[in-house]
Amino acid sequence: MTSLNRLAPDQLPRPDFASIPRYSAGADAEVDLSDNTNQWGTPPAAAAVLREGLDVSRYPDMYGDSLKRTIAKMAGFGPECVVTGNGSDDVLDCVIRAFASPGDTIAHPDPTFVMLPVFARINGITPVPVPLAADFSMDADALLATNARIIYLCSPNNPTASPTSVDTIRRIIDNARGLVLLDEAYVEFTGLQGFLAEAPGLERVIVCRTLSKAYGLAGLRVGYAAASAEIVEIIEKSRGPFKLNRLAERAAVEALTTDTDWVAARVREAVASRDRLASELVAMSLPPLPSSANFLLVPTPRAFALARSLRESGIAVRPFRDLPGIGDAFRITAGPWPVMERALAALRAALRDAT
Repeated sequence: MTSLNRLAPDQLPRPDFASIPRYSAGADAEVDLSDNTNQWGTPPAAAAVLREGLDVSRYPDMYGDSLKRTIAKMAGFGPECVVTGNGSDDVLDCVIRAFASPGDTIAHPDPTFVMLPVFARINGITPVPVPLAADFSMDADALLATNARIIYLCSPNNPTASPTSVDTIRRIIDNARGLVLLDEAYVEFTGLQGFLAEAPGLERVIVCRTLSKAYGLAGLRVGYAAASAEIVEIIEKSRGPFKLNRLAERAAVEALTTDTDWVAARVREAVASRDRLASELVAMSLPPLPSSANFLLVPTPRAFALARSLRESGIAVRPFRDLPGIGDAFRITAGPWPVMERALAALRAALRDAT
């Protein structure tokens, strides 16, 4: 039996998906300084869990219950105020899907986390980019003026590494029309508490964090967020069950409890390495933007040429094309100083070759 109305293969996808890019991080490199991950590796107690292994013949906790309890105890509220996900980007995607309908808007600083507007478009939501302020912080007035259903904030921001003051964030929270989604993926590097502990008491705020950066578990994909119990219940409808595998959840609990001193020490090393790297880049006439994260953004019209040269030396950094208010730039993650010395030597060679 044949159908007279069969769709052609190119008619099968949603029409708007043709313009949505597929994420691409470039080819593997011997030294990867492109993704802002922990360059010191995996925390020891979490690594021990991975070596021991677990019985994976059964499904994991439906909603990551042991991780929820761990985060709740750490932050001082109940586990019903925590949602977990397969990386923090999974949580962001679930939030957008749960709290905005197709045709609604989500306002975000521009530039910011590259996947945020992609998640919006995947869910049929219109992203509204808002240029950063002159100091590269988020422009509260402009974000609020969008009257968006959701306002996304990222502090420190990615890729600029710039923070936004607590007062500015509170002003947005106090005056937003709808939901405020605050991404604190790099908060551990700021020395500040962030808004996690407050989130359940703020009726229209979700604070999202990850274990991919300071906690060194990027390969296990573990993220979480805090909000009121009512908001969390809605997100979990969008999230669905079994998003965290058993090994990832167990390792995450160890990283957040047994490995806290190790993580804190690596954060201090990352910050010291970042600041030393910034000084060396300034001396090379490649001044980076001020950073409160574990990476630097270096504006230069030669960003792509330098990134190519570094990759030929086995080092990956992340180049960006024509960032609003910045232009071309490359992003480099701070790591152990011998690794930074290798990257700096490759940069100096690239600069010499170009003259």
